[in-house]
Order: sequence, then structure tokens, then C-alpha cells
Amino acid sequence: MTATNPHPPGAIDPRRWPDVARVPDSRLRTAVARLIAARAVPAVGIRLHVGQEAPPAELAEGGAPVLWLRDPDAFHARLAHDGLIGFGESYMAGEWDSPDPVAVLTRFAEHYEELVPKPLQPLRHLTLPRRPSSDRNTRAGARRHISHHYDLSNDLFALFLDRTMTYSSALFTDDDPRDADGLARAQARKTDRLLDAAGVGEGTRLLEIGTGWGELAVRAARRGAHVTSLTLSTEQRDLARERVAAEGLSDRVSVELCDYRDATGTHDAVVSCEMVEAVGERYWPDYFAALDRLVRPGGRVALQTITMEHRLMRASRGSYTWMHKYVFPGGLIPSVTAIREQLAARTGLRITDRLAFGRDYADTLRVWRETFAGAAEQVRSLGFDDTFRHMWTFYLAYCEAGFRSGLIDVEQITMERAA
Repeated sequence: MTATNPHPPGAIDPRRWPDVARVPDSRLRTAVARLIAARAVPAVGIRLHVGQEAPPAELAEGGAPVLWLRDPDAFHARLAHDGLIGFGESYMAGEWDSPDPVAVLTRFAEHYEELVPKPLQPLRHLTLPRRPSSDRNTRAGARRHISHHYDLSNDLFALFLDRTMTYSSALFTDDDPRDADGLARAQARKTDRLLDAAGVGEGTRLLEIGTGWGELAVRAARRGAHVTSLTLSTEQRDLARERVAAEGLSDRVSVELCDYRDATGTHDAVVSCEMVEAVGERYWPDYFAALDRLVRPGGRVALQTITMEHRLMRASRGSYTWMHKYVFPGGLIPSVTAIREQLAARTGLRITDRLAFGRDYADTLRVWRETFAGAAEQVRSLGFDDTFRHMWTFYLAYCEAGFRSGLIDVEQITMERAA
């Protein structure tokens, strides 16, 4: 990926991006951050390039990723003041870049426990921000958080998603090309496997928690299922309804604005694809109890969820991250252990099958990121500025690095409710 151009002076809108437009001033902490970075960057095998000119190609000899600091003073000041939030904001401000940002982020993710010297690691909890109370997923909070991301613009998502408009990990085979056409086939495969796991067929009464833009509901209805699909996004609801109507399936699919906590009825199967990550730990009991309540005895539940190792989840559960601030407020990626604990404590559901495919998510994100990069002019034409474009690029690269490093994974988890 070609490194992006820095922002020209004054290009960051301080009303829209106040913390990106402002560089924090803390000389002592900045000096400490500079020392830590000077030690950590080469220690994990990343090469450093400082200056406005792009790094020479030979700097990356041997496959070493290159961290390009255009403004090292601002970079270290942000890192000192806000840790990883500052790291992301510095990218949004154009203060650092890389010929291959994913390679840099992957290397950092692979060595995340080594980046801060051990004597200083206990201080991280004292210096880094904690989650604000506004991050809670009450009913009002959940609507606000979903709208923050999913109601940006259907046209924006259509610029980088494949023709199925599926915003979750695909399931590739070795023969699938990692391009838009290959991604569309892999998305259909993922969706069909999730429906198969839930036992969806002719006459199935299916509840979908988290509509997306309607692809799963349409594919389920084509099988003869009767689908109720729940979302909190008005943009997604409207487009999903249009797609359902265009397929002639409005008699089989109902798309509703409804919180999962308010869902009613009993269904043969419940499917939820990458929605539990947005629930938040405080509300996991409500979510898993709802799955149990909404599926009939002997029925199946099929989840697709991003996961992380349990120890890491426990360590990060109270952290307020760049991802919370700019992309997905209120969320927490669960561990499989945490899911098992919720099922055992609150439901009659038992896990019957699991499939992990994190590398496929990395490939999914790569296609999205490359497609988004190629649509820069269209993104601008929709009214999104360069700071947003930098933010979205960092978001996609950050997630891709998480899956490539193995720090996070994605699974399809099938459950059955006791008869």
C-alpha cells in the first residue's frame, strides 16, 4: 500500500476532530515516550524513518516493516499523553505512516507485551483513560452507538463492501481469489454455513439479531424460512427492506427496529453474526438470556463472533481504546471461556460445534482496505474529509493486523437448547 500524503496545515477540522487537531503538551512524559519508543521499535524488528520524504525502498530490506515518522515530536507527545489512542490519532493527523501499515501494526501486535518495559507496565492502568459511563449499552446507549457507526452512510459502506453488502468475515477456500468477486463468493459460503449450522430450511421460524444490510435474511428466506430480523440502525433497516422487496420476499422477511432485549416470540433458530461484540460485558447476561428465551426447546443458535484469549480479555475489559473512541463505542470482544460461562450460568444452551477462521478475516479486511483506498475520491464526494479517510484506513489496518498476528480470532459457534 502506498503511504498517504500528510494533511496540509489547517486541514484538520477542529470542530469535527478536536483531539486530532490538537497536539498535547507534556514535555516530561513526551521525553519518556521518546525513550521507550526508541528502544521498543527496533527491538521488535521495525525500522524507523524520520522526515517528510518517503522512506527509500531499500530500508525495508529483509522484509522489515518501516515506521515513517513525519512529525516525531507530535507523534511522541500523543503517545505519551494517550497511549494507543494517541498512536491512532497521530496516524489520523498524518504524523506517521508506513509503506505497509498492516506490517507495522502486525509486528506491534505480535510483541504487544514487550513494548513497555516491565517496571513501567503497572503504571499503564494509572495513566491510560478508563471507559466513560456514556460508553454503557443501555437501550439508549446501544441505539446511539450503533448509529455512530452503521448510520454513517449506506453509500459509504457500498464503496468497499462486496456486492452482497456483508460486513463480517468471509469464509474462503484456497481457490478463492482475494478480490471483490472472490470475497462475494466467500461471504455467501460463510452465510450458508451459519444457516446450515442453525438448521434453517423450509418453514423454519428464524430470528436474526443484527440485520446488517439484509443478505443473511434474504438467503434464509430463499430456503423457505420465515425471518424476523432485528437492527438498531435505521440506514440498515431501510436498505435491507429494499433488498428484501426487490427479491420478492417481503412476505417471508420482516426487518424491525428493535433491541434484542425487547424481542418476543419463540423461534426454531436464532442467528447472530458479529453482533455480540457490540453488546458490552455488562449486558452479556441479558444477551445470552435472550438467546435462550427466544429459541424453542431443541432449537439451535448459531453465532459468528470475534474472540480473544481469556486472559487478554480480562486485562482489557476496562480499557478505553482508540476503537471505542472513534469506531465502535461500548463494545468488548468476548473470549470463548466467557461465552461458556454465560451459557452455563444463564441458559439451557450447550455448544455443539465451533469453527475458527481468523486468517480469513485478515483476508476479508485486506480486500476491504484496498477497495476503500481505491475509492478515495468517491469517499470525499460523499462528504467525508481526509481525517475520516485516515481514520477508516487505520481502523481496517488495525483490525487486519489483529487477525494476522493471532491476537484476535473469529468463530462460528453452534449451540442447542435442551429439549
